[in-house]
Amino acid sequence: MKTQIIKDDNGRPTGVFIPIEQWERLKSMYPNIEKEEDDLPQWQKDLLDERLTDINNPDKIEAIEEFYKALDAEI
Repeated sequence: MKTQIIKDDNGRPTGVFIPIEQWERLKSMYPNIEKEEDDLPQWQKDLLDERLTDINNPDKIEAIEEFYKALDAEI
């Protein structure tokens, strides 16, 4: 997937741009992807924090497919 990181004036990442073709494909694969919620559940925040902590240690990072499986298992 070709994404672009959106950064603020200080160079901090603030968002992600996904080309529309890829967004449409994601929506077809995950029909509930557009469902908005006020906040992420704590388990998702914890999982993201864990991956961010491990980002500089490639031996600890699992393939993205494993991340998706973990997310799907909790839903």
